[in-house]
Amino acid sequence: MFEQNKNSIEAAKSFDTNCPLNKFRDEFEFPEVPEECQEKDVLYFAGHSLGLMPKRVRTVMADELDAWGKYGVEGHFMGKKPWLPYHENITESFSRLVGGKTTEVVAMNSLTVNLHLMLTSFYRPTKNKYKILIENNTFPSDQYAVDSQARFHGYNPEEAVVELKPREGEMTVRQEDLLAQIDELGDELALVMLGNCNYLSGQCFDMEAITNKGHEHGAMVGFNLAHGAGNLLLDLHKWNVDFAVWCSYKYLNSGPGGMAGAFVHEKHHNDPTIPRYEGWWGNNKSNRFEMKRRFDPIASVEAWQLSNPPIFQLASLRASMEIFDEATMPAIRKKGDHLTSYLEWLLTENCGSFVKVQTPAFREDKQVRGSMLSIKMTKDPKQLVESFKNKGVICDFREPDILRISPAPLYNSYEDVYRLVQIIKEFS
Repeated sequence: MFEQNKNSIEAAKSFDTNCPLNKFRDEFEFPEVPEECQEKDVLYFAGHSLGLMPKRVRTVMADELDAWGKYGVEGHFMGKKPWLPYHENITESFSRLVGGKTTEVVAMNSLTVNLHLMLTSFYRPTKNKYKILIENNTFPSDQYAVDSQARFHGYNPEEAVVELKPREGEMTVRQEDLLAQIDELGDELALVMLGNCNYLSGQCFDMEAITNKGHEHGAMVGFNLAHGAGNLLLDLHKWNVDFAVWCSYKYLNSGPGGMAGAFVHEKHHNDPTIPRYEGWWGNNKSNRFEMKRRFDPIASVEAWQLSNPPIFQLASLRASMEIFDEATMPAIRKKGDHLTSYLEWLLTENCGSFVKVQTPAFREDKQVRGSMLSIKMTKDPKQLVESFKNKGVICDFREPDILRISPAPLYNSYEDVYRLVQIIKEFS
């Protein structure tokens, strides 16, 4: 993909000069450089864990603090952005983000809370159809959620929860093996629940093919988009996904513990047989304040809401989503593919056998990864990570030898990537 003359700081700066998204870098605040650091700027590659703060967050947060001070409870109905419908300011952005209709997406709760709400509705096991298919190296919170749901329904998680099977010596799961495993589970399969982009390997799954295959066996299919929302191109409605959940503090830059999102396909909205937990905020908006005894669900995904949302978190998320709308996901993914491939190429050119990329290689015809590389270090990985502190590098280390590096397209530059590789090169 890259010619040898691109292995230089001049080439990296040239890429930045000609990058249409380069202007968005100035929209974010970068961490301060520690006193002991030998570099003048921080190299931040941990967007898969916590995205950087958009500068405009300070303004929107100040607006809501002012509204609270000026209006008190009347802020629900007065001010620049009244609080009562505040979550609706996110709806159209979320719709574009995940490829859902505006009636299918909502900003609410936190990630695992939303996952449990969705599992309550869409994991409905029977005596013979009770198994859940998850990833082999899923994030622990997802594991805990499905295990506890299985126990809640009276099943042993050791039997009910089935993990994907990668081939011997492989970290990622081949698509044909994944689909074959769904076929193997067959009529016993009640639910497929995968992270559409694995948190550890960075592998992106073919959501449409998985959904179709799961539906062939009468199973529900849902996805955790924690590493997909704001990172990958998504089209949930078209792919006929039953449900999805995501957080917003990683690639979506909403801040620590930021508001999460949920998607429920419209085919499920008016199905009275679907069980769910109910709360006041999911009640029909036209009669919500009549305080009726019986729940009257909103005819959309909003029926899954429980309580009125935290406005300050929504404000932070709104600020970030404005940037996503300005940049657009197709442009973000285009730069992300090129920037991540540049990182991979530089590592190969400069670091040789010292690093081995575990994330699938970029493909023009198919989305198989996003903007994160999972790298296996062949010697002294902890020593390298320890040295990062003096070099101003912030990324992520996972035992025993995995380094996760995410060049976020909105705020990471090609020069950042080049400088990072030179630091790793010193230890190769």
